[in-house]
Amino acid sequence: QYYFTVLFGHEGQKPLELRCEEEQDGKEWMEAIHQASYADILIEREVLTQKYIHLVQIVETEKIAANQLRHQLEDQDTEIERLKSEIIALNKTKERMRPYQSNQEDEDPDIKKIKKVQSFMRGWLCRRKWKTIVQDYICSPHAESMRKRNQIVFTMVEAESEYVHQLYILVNGFLRPLRMAASSKKPPISHDDVSSIFLNSETIMFLHEIFHQGLKARIANWPTLILADLFDILLPMLNIYQEFVRNHQYSLQVLANCKQNRDFDKLLKQYEANPACEGRMLETFLTYPMFQIPRYIITLHELLAHTPHEHVERKSLEFAKSKLEELSRVMHDEVSDTENIRKNLAIERMIVEGCDILLDTSQTFIRQGSLIQVPSVERGKLSKVRLGSLSLKKEGERQCFLFTKHFLICTRSSGGKLHLLKAGGVLSLIECTLIEEPDASDDDPKGSGQVFGHLDFKIVVEPPDSAPFTVVLLAPSRQEKAAWTSDISQCVDNIRCNGLMTIVFEENSKVTVPHMIKSDARLHKDDTDICFSKTLNSCKVPQIRYASVERLLERLTDLRFLSIDFLNTFLHTYRIFTTAAVVLAKLSDIYKRPFTSIPVRSLELFFATSQNNRGEHLVDGKSPRLCRKFSSPPPLAVSRTSSPVRARKLSLTSPLNSKIGALDLTTSSASSSPTTTHSPAASPPPHTAAVLESAPVDRAGMESSPAADAAELSPCRSPSTPRHLRYRQPGEPGQTADNAHCSVSPASAFAIATAAAGHGSPPGFNNTERTCDKEFIIRRTATNRVLNVLRHWVSKHAQDFELDNELKMNVLNLLEEVLRDPDLLPQERKATANILRALSQDDQDDIHLKLEDIIQMTDYLKAECFETLSAMELAEQITLLDHIVFRSIPYEEFLGQGWMKLDKNERTPYIMKTSQHFNDMSNLVASQIMNYADVSSRANAIEKWVAVADICRCLHNYNGVLEITSALNRSAIYRLKKTWAKVSKQTKALMDKLQKTISSEGRFKSLRETLKNCNPPAVPYLGMYLTDLAFIEEGTPNFTEEGLVNFSKMRMISHIIREIRQFQQTSYRIDHQPKVTQYLLDKTLIIDEDTLYELSLKIEPRLPA
Repeated sequence: QYYFTVLFGHEGQKPLELRCEEEQDGKEWMEAIHQASYADILIEREVLTQKYIHLVQIVETEKIAANQLRHQLEDQDTEIERLKSEIIALNKTKERMRPYQSNQEDEDPDIKKIKKVQSFMRGWLCRRKWKTIVQDYICSPHAESMRKRNQIVFTMVEAESEYVHQLYILVNGFLRPLRMAASSKKPPISHDDVSSIFLNSETIMFLHEIFHQGLKARIANWPTLILADLFDILLPMLNIYQEFVRNHQYSLQVLANCKQNRDFDKLLKQYEANPACEGRMLETFLTYPMFQIPRYIITLHELLAHTPHEHVERKSLEFAKSKLEELSRVMHDEVSDTENIRKNLAIERMIVEGCDILLDTSQTFIRQGSLIQVPSVERGKLSKVRLGSLSLKKEGERQCFLFTKHFLICTRSSGGKLHLLKAGGVLSLIECTLIEEPDASDDDPKGSGQVFGHLDFKIVVEPPDSAPFTVVLLAPSRQEKAAWTSDISQCVDNIRCNGLMTIVFEENSKVTVPHMIKSDARLHKDDTDICFSKTLNSCKVPQIRYASVERLLERLTDLRFLSIDFLNTFLHTYRIFTTAAVVLAKLSDIYKRPFTSIPVRSLELFFATSQNNRGEHLVDGKSPRLCRKFSSPPPLAVSRTSSPVRARKLSLTSPLNSKIGALDLTTSSASSSPTTTHSPAASPPPHTAAVLESAPVDRAGMESSPAADAAELSPCRSPSTPRHLRYRQPGEPGQTADNAHCSVSPASAFAIATAAAGHGSPPGFNNTERTCDKEFIIRRTATNRVLNVLRHWVSKHAQDFELDNELKMNVLNLLEEVLRDPDLLPQERKATANILRALSQDDQDDIHLKLEDIIQMTDYLKAECFETLSAMELAEQITLLDHIVFRSIPYEEFLGQGWMKLDKNERTPYIMKTSQHFNDMSNLVASQIMNYADVSSRANAIEKWVAVADICRCLHNYNGVLEITSALNRSAIYRLKKTWAKVSKQTKALMDKLQKTISSEGRFKSLRETLKNCNPPAVPYLGMYLTDLAFIEEGTPNFTEEGLVNFSKMRMISHIIREIRQFQQTSYRIDHQPKVTQYLLDKTLIIDEDTLYELSLKIEPRLPA
């Protein structure tokens, strides 16, 4: 026997000594007693007591009800007796009335018939009349509109019911169980992560439950449907969606990170296996609230379309729709701003040392890619460094990031982390000068261009607190070099132009640049043909949400601002809403007739000056001076300079005694006045006049050596990169009293910022005429803008001109006309010549293989077999073929969802070729495995293909990984259990790792993160981008109801196309092996799907049921 004692914690209670027959029973009793609690028993007793009292009350209530029913029965008996007496009295009255009724029956039968016919006809006519009225109403537009309106309401109620059900599953099936799991002893997830994933979804569910109950109450009163008051109650509460939408992407990132925990992943799969989820994942439920506000807007739009103007709730519904649209715009702007910040933070997190400049919200990401940095060598010894050097490629490879204000140069470790270079890792663009074509030196007559095949460009950095230095970078191809230099040049232009405008306006009229933007309503105020968002672009001008084609072309040629993000978006997507001929015609018009093509308001603000110059106005548009044929000199004088990069400095002075604020623009050597150098990025102290100046010019020396000047004036820098700006504080040596207060006009500032401060001027004009000629400034600025746009167009979108010969000839004619301009500055002349050269010559740099060439090379080779080829050879050649097919897709095929249309083969032949190549490679893998008759050979083939896929992953060919894994997941191969049993555990684990990398969960979340952390070259899965583009195309129209271009949509499309082209431009350095590609492209080895499954059934027949 087994004994145990129970001791009680309170006084007066004796211990109990208990016994049981077996030790196991005793342990069970002890466990039960330990788990029991006297307080719980008291609570249970109290509950039972309350139940007893409640039951007693129910009994008493039932007794009272029984007495009441008894009294009611007695009253009913009394009522029945009364009714019986009344019936008896009525029968007696009826007996007395019978003689009178008999007299009625004696009436003439004919009269009875007439009366009956008359009664029938009256009834028939009345029914016919009402039938006609009802039928007319049923067929009326009002009734049809009401039926559609009611149907919309019924559909909305069903959709709201479904949405509430989805939120209920999200909260009760995921949120609350995960909260409980986070409170456990070994939590698979923390409470903070739960809050970050689900945000305020529980509050959203409570709100919509209330709204749904209100809708059901309105339906109960059908056909009277009044909904506006419900929306009036709902609207103030919908602001809770801002938090959810703003942090939605972050919540998905937190969820993806939590899934790395096996315990959490296992628990989440259990929740997702709930039948109520219907196979949907948590990411799907988290996405539903993102579409609710747009769904309400669409519903209200449809409801208003079928609501008469005199309807009682018409105005209330219109108000609700406008409020929802305003909320949607705010949410869209916040999401756009947040996405930019998160992009910067994602890069900042990858940098081990951190990078504080990326925390600046105004810092906008432009592009990234791999460049090779040439080590610093002495001048004349550059030829010893060769591009083909393996050490240069390996040690000099840099991951570069371009932002609107800075340029980052990093090295990437094997783990994917980035490390900023200790010297020159962060370059401030305001301190940089871009040199696209480094000149040949005396010691090295060939120049670096011959050494590196014209793939190099220089960035000269002149920091204010240290010695200048030069960064030499090599691009993989001329096309990518053009893209990099074009973007860097535009960023430098924007930041310097903005800085110059800020200084001029602050010192001249005490008006800041944002205030100047506000003074032009066309830049920020919505109008009938344009609508702005609250997000600012890289030029601090509000981004365009919707606009007419005319307004977009006007922004493209606005001489004050040209945001690089707007320019990239416009050139990527212009063919959706206009044609290349229209764009070129606008550029030609701006060049030939700048004053008639630019809006009057823009010209007024362009020539806005200080209060001293208010009386000066633009000359009349009919003046002959507005004609481009009028020859006017450039507003710049020239001198020699001793700077190593020949970067001349500017002097902007304006004497007070000048009536019209004339400009005296001179140049000289940077070394002449070392004490006057300050940081270009630093603004002048308050109440001081900033003078853009260098040392006085040595005019005698300039006049005495014109030949030397001509030799020294060969332009070497980017045609759109302005000169360095140097500031000198008042009171420094060499400053005159005339310079004490600067009255430089914005027109002068723009002349320097946009006309690139040319190197020379034609003879025969004096300085007074130059400085006073504002028409000349406009013409030079217009020319610079046209050349800037054409440069981007030709360098980044050469396919437009290859496919349209007429467009190419028109551009060539325009550029030749520009070259004939007698007023053209040397800088502009060189820029025009560079564009002409790039447009007219064949692309000699395009030495890439094409798929057709490879197919022709393999036609006469002896076929290799799978067993003789190594996994490395197969992976490299698969990667080479995949990238050749991927980079051949022109960007215009990504517009308009052509790959989903009936004529997709004609509209998007290269996308369809890519899809066909993917299917062929996948079919080849499956066919090769099924060709083996024995189990061991098939298992070995599977292991080899998985090894090929893993090498493709190491080569960043994720398209190849998906080709192989999709083949292994086909039903014909996946069902071969005996074959898979022979495959090693290591191969299966590797297979799971690969599938997790290219999984489509969370919109390919894992693959997107992997692509962010890898260096190009890479081959992404094209279907991921096509899905994104299809989502954008189907979710938003190209044009609004008013016919305006949806430029926000164009911006999203451009972002995706830019990411695709980033991977297209960087090629693999893999040698072509014809014997391997001959095997990979041999379509005779491919077995169709039906035959594959039949082979699979023969190899392993189905088991009997």
